[in-house]
Amino acid sequence: MKMKKLLSMILVAAMSLSILTGCGGNDGDGSTTGTGTNDGSTTDAGSDDGSTSDAGSTSNAGGASGSWKIGGIGPTTGGASVYGIAVQNGIQIAVDEINAAGGINGVQIEYKFEDDEHNEEKGVNAYNALKDWGMDILIGNVTSAPCVAVAAETANDNMFQLTPSASSPDCAKNDNVFQVCFSDPNQGIGSAQYIGGNALASKIAVIYNSSDVYSSGIYERFKSEAANQSFEIVAETSFTDDSNSDFTVQLQQAKDAGAELVFLPIYAKEAALILTQADAMDYHPLFFGCDGLDGVLAIEGFDTSLAEGVVLLTPFVADAEDEKTQAFVSTYVERYGETPNQFAADAYDAVYVIKAAIENSGATSEDSVSDICDKLSAAMTQIKIDGLTGSDMTWAATGEVSKDPRAMVIENGVYTEFH
Repeated sequence: MKMKKLLSMILVAAMSLSILTGCGGNDGDGSTTGTGTNDGSTTDAGSDDGSTSDAGSTSNAGGASGSWKIGGIGPTTGGASVYGIAVQNGIQIAVDEINAAGGINGVQIEYKFEDDEHNEEKGVNAYNALKDWGMDILIGNVTSAPCVAVAAETANDNMFQLTPSASSPDCAKNDNVFQVCFSDPNQGIGSAQYIGGNALASKIAVIYNSSDVYSSGIYERFKSEAANQSFEIVAETSFTDDSNSDFTVQLQQAKDAGAELVFLPIYAKEAALILTQADAMDYHPLFFGCDGLDGVLAIEGFDTSLAEGVVLLTPFVADAEDEKTQAFVSTYVERYGETPNQFAADAYDAVYVIKAAIENSGATSEDSVSDICDKLSAAMTQIKIDGLTGSDMTWAATGEVSKDPRAMVIENGVYTEFH
C-alpha cells in the first residue's frame, strides 16, 4: 500500500509538471518574435506551438513565458487585402524595432497575425484562434465591420484592443477599445471643411456604400457639415456590397448635375473601378476621398495613371521630410518592395502606443489579460505620442484619437502632400 501511494504521488507530480510546461509561451527566455508574411501566415521563431491557452480563457499565457503576446487581425486575402497586408507589415517593423532595442520594459514581444477576409464571422474566428495562442493584447481589426464584431468579444473578455484603422464609432463603444485612426464622423466633418475651406469646388457629388458602416458613417457627417460650407451637394448616390462593380449610373448622375468634385468615402477597390469607368465616360472631375482610398495605387490590374490628381485626407504622407517618416518608408520599401500607405503607418504607431501605455501603466507580462486591459485603458488618457500619423496624439476615454489630418494628392504615380 505504501508503494502504491508513493507511485501515485509521483504520477500526480509528473502530470502537474506537464500541465505547467504546456502553459508556457516558449521554452526559452521569452525573446522570440513573430515573423509576419504577406500571405497572412506568421511564424513564431522559437515558440512552442503547444503553448496555447484554452479557448475562451482570459488567463495570460504570455506572462508565463515572460513575453508580451500581441495579436493582429485583418484581411490578408480577398478584396480588402491591400489594407490588411499593410497593417501586418507595419506592425512587424515596429515589433522588430522594439525587440531589437530590448523590448518593452525588458520584455520581448511575440507577434502573430490572423486573416479575417474583411468578414465578421471570420474575424471572430481569428480572435478565438489568437486567444488559443495566448494573446495578451489585440491590434485589430483593420476594417470596421469585423472590428465591431470582434469588439463585442474583447469586451466580454476584458481584453485591451487597439484598432489601427477601423474608424466606425461603434468599434470603440466599449471601454476597452481605442482607435489610432480618425473616426468616421471626424473624417466626414474634416473632409467637408477642407473642401469648403480651400474652395476646391462649388458643386459636389457623393458616391458611397450604403451597406458599409465606414462609408455611410462618413457620408452622414459629411452631408451634415456641408450645410455649413459654401459648396452644394448636387448628386447623392449609393451602392452596396452586392452591387459594387458598375458605377456608370452614379457617375452619369454626377456628370449631368455638373459636379466638379466627386467625394468618395469608400475603399480603394471600388474607387479604382469608379476612376476607370469615369475615364471611359470622359468625365474628369476632382475625386476626393478619405483614408479608405489609400492603397488605390496597389490595386492589382488598375491603371494607376487614372488616379492622377486624386486627393485624399489622411494622417500620413510617405514623402514627408521628417526623419521618422523617412526611416519607416525606407525600411518598408526595402522589406516589402513598395511605398507604405496610411494603414501601415497607423499600424506601426499602434505598437508604439501600446508600448507607451504599458510603460505608463506599470502593467507586466505576468498580469492577467483583464488586469492588463484595465491598466492600459486607464493609461491611454494619460499618454501623448509623436508618431508617423500625428504629433502629440492623445486619446479620450471614448477611445477616439486627437490628431490633425493632412491632405495628399497622387502625382506621377506617388502620394505627395497637397497644397
